Amino acid sequence: MTSTADALQQRLSELESHLEQENPVLLSAVQSFRVLDRVAYRMGLMAPNQSFATQIPWWPLISILGTFSAGKSTFINYYLGHKLQRSGNQAVDDRFTVIVYSPEDISHTLPGVALDSDPRFPFFRMSHAIEEVAGGEGSRIDTYLQLKTCNSERLRGKIIIDSPGFDADAQRTGVLRITDHMIDLSDLVLVFFDARHPEPGAMRDTLKHLVSDTIKRADAGKFLYILNQLDSAAGEDNPEDVVAAWLRSIGEAGLTAGRFYTIYCPEVAIHIPDEHRRKRFEKKRDEDLNDIYRRMEHVEVERAYRIIAALRKSATEFTRDSVPLLQETMRRWRRRTLTTEAVLLIGAVAGFMTWSLQANHWQGMTYRAEWLELVKSIPWGLMGLEGALLVLAILIHFAIRHLAALSLMPWLRKQVAKIDPPGNVVAAFKNNTRFWRPMILGRPFGWGRKTRTELDEVLQSCESYIQTLNERFTNPNRLPKN
Repeated sequence: MTSTADALQQRLSELESHLEQENPVLLSAVQSFRVLDRVAYRMGLMAPNQSFATQIPWWPLISILGTFSAGKSTFINYYLGHKLQRSGNQAVDDRFTVIVYSPEDISHTLPGVALDSDPRFPFFRMSHAIEEVAGGEGSRIDTYLQLKTCNSERLRGKIIIDSPGFDADAQRTGVLRITDHMIDLSDLVLVFFDARHPEPGAMRDTLKHLVSDTIKRADAGKFLYILNQLDSAAGEDNPEDVVAAWLRSIGEAGLTAGRFYTIYCPEVAIHIPDEHRRKRFEKKRDEDLNDIYRRMEHVEVERAYRIIAALRKSATEFTRDSVPLLQETMRRWRRRTLTTEAVLLIGAVAGFMTWSLQANHWQGMTYRAEWLELVKSIPWGLMGLEGALLVLAILIHFAIRHLAALSLMPWLRKQVAKIDPPGNVVAAFKNNTRFWRPMILGRPFGWGRKTRTELDEVLQSCESYIQTLNERFTNPNRLPKN
């Protein structure tokens, strides 16, 4: 445990060294994550070899989603200036490909375990998540993920994730789990559709997952919807009808706002004989490609806001969900323990009184007095009768509190599954119910005024970080006043 905890602190120190020059605001964010970690350590909500800072990717992430043969790989190859991804009219890759920068001219392809075992990448321990939703599939991580390197300047400081072709009707559970995970972590998501499919309405399930399930998100602005390979419609009498059909289908899926892009790759474009139409297509294509590239190049800005939002979310949910759930579980535990003890005590007193009355009635006072003398004459050792009874009462107390804690575990695990609070609330509850932890405290170990102050300072620092980012990227002081 100590070695892994030391390794974690070393990783955080390396991250701080990297951010010291690149982004001082994010350097401060790492330090705020450390404060949050210390609170979780004290309360037993997190092991020393864990950190909130390692639960989010610090590299800017761009995800590429889309339907089969929508031209995702061709788009990536054109953007990078390298023929890295295989492309074709049919599905050519059924794995998620994480593409990272490398100074070497030769590209390398590494198996999924390289991602699953390296905490620097966004799919660290993804095999465990796949195993949870698809038993037996976690051991086949190499069939889900792969890592590729590419010597492209456009990859410096960012990661691109290419997904397999999407068909919601036939998706494996593990693929959907990775897709959702990838969407959650990404700073920018490009969703591709194929203009060559004339009936987008038939893809209702795909549109639901790629559109309906995303527009309700708080970060819906990071999704760009792209109708690719529009050059295939240049031969139509009215190519605008193709775009209109897709817009209607996406609108029916719920997307009524936001930018919808229409592009095609110049390197593999179909020749358009009509010069006027060709120039019109090229002009629209270039405008949309430039807008998409601009968003991709500015993904570091998205990353900075995303990390601060993750810090604020962790601190907020820690205060709002983790601590109250732990407090409520401990209250239930104390109440259940004391109630059980009270019932047993009342039962013991009632039983003794009943026995005494019966003994008095049947045998008279002489028999009762003789019985008491007999009990007192038993060689209880140095403790005496009172000491033995005290030890017995203590043993019964600890047995009751242990059983009360065990009886609350199903309820606690159900609550954890429902609200998914930060930290390990189950482990913290177990630590708080150890036999050496007194029940009289009435609050979780490590929780107090100092802890509340630290969490408040983390939340306040998030506001300061956002203001600093706004001044850096937007400079609101220079905005025109009404």
